[in-house]
Amino acid sequence: MDSFFEELGQTVLKRWKQVNFSLEKFPEIARLALDERMPSEHVDLPAFLRGFLLNDEQPLQTQSGFGQPELVAFDHPRFYIQILFWMDGTTDIHQHEFSGAFHVMSGSSIHAHYEFENAQSITPHLRIGDVRMKSIELLETGRTVPIISGQACIHSLFHLDTPSVTVVVRTQNDPGMNPQFNYLPPRIALDPMLNDTLTMRRKQLLDLLEQMEEPAYAEFVLEMIADLDFERGFYILQHCMGHLWNLGVWEKALGIFERKHGTLAAGVGATLDEGVRRDVIKGMRSAIAEPEHRFFLALLMNVTTRDDLFELVAQRFPEAAPLETILRWAHELEEESDFGPSILDACFPESLEVTLDEQSPLFLAALRYFMLGGGAAPAGLDALPASKIQELGAIFAASSLRVLVV
Repeated sequence: MDSFFEELGQTVLKRWKQVNFSLEKFPEIARLALDERMPSEHVDLPAFLRGFLLNDEQPLQTQSGFGQPELVAFDHPRFYIQILFWMDGTTDIHQHEFSGAFHVMSGSSIHAHYEFENAQSITPHLRIGDVRMKSIELLETGRTVPIISGQACIHSLFHLDTPSVTVVVRTQNDPGMNPQFNYLPPRIALDPMLNDTLTMRRKQLLDLLEQMEEPAYAEFVLEMIADLDFERGFYILQHCMGHLWNLGVWEKALGIFERKHGTLAAGVGATLDEGVRRDVIKGMRSAIAEPEHRFFLALLMNVTTRDDLFELVAQRFPEAAPLETILRWAHELEEESDFGPSILDACFPESLEVTLDEQSPLFLAALRYFMLGGGAAPAGLDALPASKIQELGAIFAASSLRVLVV
């Protein structure tokens, strides 16, 4: 066992024992212990990894579902210390069934906090309500953040560097805090550990029918949506959304669900659309290694207003105006093809009949224009009809760049 983490664990244990193992006081005890002797300043990570690989005397290795991988560095019946490595990890919006604190030992992350209001339980494993972001911040190496179990601490992390490494001091689990919900903005909270084997098998069977190009696929799904309860119907909608869209019956399926469940279904369509948007950005993350570009993706996924996004860009890159920094990133991320330029998932519309040489500067000029809030068209755009300018705006608004232009 590594001596640093043994000492850290013993310090936490001694202090927690002095307050009779109060769960309410544990997060502050963990935070203070991590800040007093920061792992980011005192742990030789290569030496720790070498010791972990070569020394058999290690704490019991468990599986929390976090980390790529997770290493347990200290273990006690009441709490443990884990080191989490993140390569392409982007956590879902989630709460915890444990409490403690985490410390950024290496790398940096965008950390978003959420609240869940007007909650209504549909089943023990699914709730509806209003998922709203409360705040968003940049966590850099050396930061320590407390973890409060339950709904008081709903958050997500988008790791910017490869790898990012966090040290977590956490209880085994806190009584009464199950399930550990994930949150899907703007409307749904669900238990990711729900083990509904019948729904799982039905989804697998539907996947098989999709691969077989079964003509009755849509008919089967629509009948299921009309018959199933809210929870199972939601999971089938979520799972089949892409193929139903390709078959041209997505709106019909959603309409059947909404008519069956009435006001309970309000916001479900927006929730599933938002899930697709976030998944698209997560997919881009795995192909983009540049930390500045990952930071940009993190903001596009999590920030809800253009002003907040500009503020975070200015905080991390104060040497240039946020608008110019973002336009530089857009130019660096721009790709050319035979069909024209694209910036992430925003593609230059074929309906604008301009030469290939003109398309890239026109696209970037349009992005600048809409980021500034519109108004009189600047040079370069002023030759286009207003309808064509708005068409460019619609392209951005339907893409991952939406927060910049609406």
